[in-house]
Amino acid sequence: MLKMAELKVPIISIVIGEGSSGGALAIGVANKILMLENAIYSILSPEGYASILWKDSSRAEEAAEKMKLTAKDLYDLKVIDKIIKEPQDDFEKLIKNIKKEIVSQTKELKELSPEELQEQRYQKYRQMGEFK
Repeated sequence: MLKMAELKVPIISIVIGEGSSGGALAIGVANKILMLENAIYSILSPEGYASILWKDSSRAEEAAEKMKLTAKDLYDLKVIDKIIKEPQDDFEKLIKNIKKEIVSQTKELKELSPEELQEQRYQKYRQMGEFK
């Protein structure tokens, strides 16, 4: 994660299914985090969370609700920057949606200097989970 934070190029992470565990932490060190609308993103599985919190992994559904791991929840919490729509049964359209976002985000990030990219990542990561 430290090496990623030191990179002087734009980093765009896209959660396409289940972003979890240590990988979830690593992809959080990005200038932009995008997420498919039906994906989930969390550092711990709902079963693991329920086991730790209540000593009962069967409460995974309740844990998942509390964890706020859906694209909408994470967008509202400002953990991710954009939700990518997933058209029903149209893989080609999904690929076009992803490509469109990569191009758009890259264009925006190209305007920043290497130092600004690093600082943006730092500030973004520091503000995750911040409550007011």
